[in-house]
Amino acid sequence: MLSAARVGFLLWTLLGPLGLVLAATSAPNIVVLFADDLGYGDLGCYGATAYQTPHLDRLATEGVRFTDFYVSSPVCSASRAALLTGCYHERVGISGALGPASTSGIHPDETTMAELCRASGYATAAIGKWHLGRPEQFLPLQHGFDSYFGLPYSNDMWPFHPGVRHLTPEERAKRWPPLPLLDGNQVVDPEVSPEDQKTLTGRYTRRAVDFIRSQRETPFFLYVAYSMPHVPLFVSPEGEGRSGAGLYGDVIREIDDSVGSILGALTEEGIDGNTMVVFSSDNGPWLSYGKHAGSSGGLREGKGTCWEGGIRVPFLARWPGKIPSGRVVREPAMTIDLFPTVAGLLGANLPSRRIDGVDIWPLLADRAGAESPHDALFFYFLSNELQAMRSGPWKLILPHRYRSFAGLTGRDDGLPVEYAMREAGLELYHLEDDPAETKDVAAQHPAVVEDLLRKVEVMRGDLGDRLTSRKGSGNRPAADSVQPPKS
Repeated sequence: MLSAARVGFLLWTLLGPLGLVLAATSAPNIVVLFADDLGYGDLGCYGATAYQTPHLDRLATEGVRFTDFYVSSPVCSASRAALLTGCYHERVGISGALGPASTSGIHPDETTMAELCRASGYATAAIGKWHLGRPEQFLPLQHGFDSYFGLPYSNDMWPFHPGVRHLTPEERAKRWPPLPLLDGNQVVDPEVSPEDQKTLTGRYTRRAVDFIRSQRETPFFLYVAYSMPHVPLFVSPEGEGRSGAGLYGDVIREIDDSVGSILGALTEEGIDGNTMVVFSSDNGPWLSYGKHAGSSGGLREGKGTCWEGGIRVPFLARWPGKIPSGRVVREPAMTIDLFPTVAGLLGANLPSRRIDGVDIWPLLADRAGAESPHDALFFYFLSNELQAMRSGPWKLILPHRYRSFAGLTGRDDGLPVEYAMREAGLELYHLEDDPAETKDVAAQHPAVVEDLLRKVEVMRGDLGDRLTSRKGSGNRPAADSVQPPKS
């Protein structure tokens, strides 16, 4: 049976312009734009006032904006694994942020969104930060992407890392290897320099636009994972001072310009009306970097925590004529939901392996009575620590140790300050009334706590919880480039 995407492609091939009109009623092109460490309050449509984000605001005006959208984990690799597989990151065995020397990576048996799309006849491209394993077997070309251009991991994992800037070049090299830029599986720049980093957002944008123009006659999936605004921050010479709000504002403006260029290419190629564009972030702001970090928009804490500031992120989606414009959705959803949503639009079968996401097209399309498809969402951090969950308006915090930036002041020179370490207890928050998580109401609602703990126990049985010495039955391992696969 032909997928909707393949039907659209055949219509274009056989009927030309008429086929394009007919194809527009089938599966869309998919563009996923994913920022790094962008805070909930960093866009104009989410309350930012120090600088402007007109192109991203346009996505909200011409599409939909979610207020309660989440990532699976408040850190790089784990969050990206969840986005691309539709699974909680713990299910696919990837936690934390994989370093340059890590031998782990995404398992070949996991199905990525790119593999899902390519099986339906889509051309696929990944541009920007990957961070799902550095050995070649884990890179994008081995996981469903036809082409790749970008950094294999975070832009601070290099000898100019902010934390080692005070050391000699020799000492720096002992901590971090040179940062490579890849084209496909090949290294095209073995030692990315600070000057090179200034060009990254622009180079990503040009590659994205070139891909769109080259694939205008075929269905495509484009994944652009910006390296910014993860520290260290860099902006092109043309973008310096443009925002009027310092280096961080300049970086966000350059990302916004990139989004504008991508939207412009879609319009110029006549495929804007058959393309769904979504924008989000991998986690909240890295608050310890002060003026080089973003804003949580009044939410509690930031990156590296399971408080709202670490896991609630912007989410915008636009597809003219299909996603009603100017809407705000307040139902909880997560990045894991994008995979099954795309599968539904393509008419593709879900993988035989279990995924955790649920199709949220009814929310995107404003179907009558649409609500969150999740009874509960769960948040793991570090190595298999279940730290929080949400069900309806309720957020349950489980006892754990966390790093806090509350009451601290960051620097303005790109260097971090130390977090304070604090202990969370068994705490309950009503997020509709208290999105900033300021008032623990567990004592007033013991029945709610008991009900949520029952859901927690089910998840602990499924994916485990190191904090309570529970092992899950549903965990799948990541791959290891050193150990041969089991037969």
